[in-house]
Amino acid sequence: LAGTRIICDRKFLLECKNSAVARTPPCCLPQTPGVTSLAQSSLVKLEELKERNESKEAMPGEQPRHVAP
Repeated sequence: LAGTRIICDRKFLLECKNSAVARTPPCCLPQTPGVTSLAQSSLVKLEELKERNESKEAMPGEQPRHVAP
């Protein structure tokens, strides 16, 4: 196989993880649902789960139901 192999040591890679560049997303990154941002259907599902959890917290007297497998 032809090509260049880049070898980095563990210490260097751990330092890169904490750098400001690694924590900042690229400026011109396109918004692709499901790839670079959450898919729209995922956002809807997250909102539904959040609403369910909030409604369960509002009714503390109810016992959780166990679903048979």
